[in-house]
Amino acid sequence: MKKTLGFLGNEIFLGTMIALLSVFTAVASYQGSMADSDQNKNEIAGMKALNDGNAEYLRANQLWTQDDNNYDNWYLNYEKNPDVAAYYEGNFTEHLTAAIERNGGDEYPMDEEYATAIYADAVAYWDESDASFDLASKWDERGDNLQLVMLIMALGLAFAAWASLLKEESNMRLMFSLFGLVTLAAGLLVYFTLVISQPIA
Repeated sequence: MKKTLGFLGNEIFLGTMIALLSVFTAVASYQGSMADSDQNKNEIAGMKALNDGNAEYLRANQLWTQDDNNYDNWYLNYEKNPDVAAYYEGNFTEHLTAAIERNGGDEYPMDEEYATAIYADAVAYWDESDASFDLASKWDERGDNLQLVMLIMALGLAFAAWASLLKEESNMRLMFSLFGLVTLAAGLLVYFTLVISQPIA
């Protein structure tokens, strides 16, 4: 058994494994920092779009109230006081004008199509916000996976380092070297299955 696993105690093998574990630990750490940065960037973008959407929603509510008041005053005056009615008609939004053309002047114009049009900008901002938060969540998940890779690789690095400090004929040297090799394989498996194979659009 010792002969079969004897290569594990070889200085060149241990040196190579320590170098690989160090490189992958550094790569996982760097990519984890970049993932955290992208997560933060998308969370900020999501908050900005959410705030813009809320502001646009309040603006749309004000426009609706103004349209409602202008329509009521126009409707009350368009037969008896056409000049007054014309004043209120001049204050219609394009959405209200389109709704009256669609439904007729005697029907309450604020229908579903009017609501969709007047809140379109707010909904677009909210959709943008949802997309940014979803992307931030994906970057957060990637960052967590990279943290796991870094933990595994760092553990393997510790095993390999301890193995290199022990005498070549020591059984503990082989055991620590084997643990280092197993953690290297586990770290690579996690890295390629959870990080590389799941690209973020």
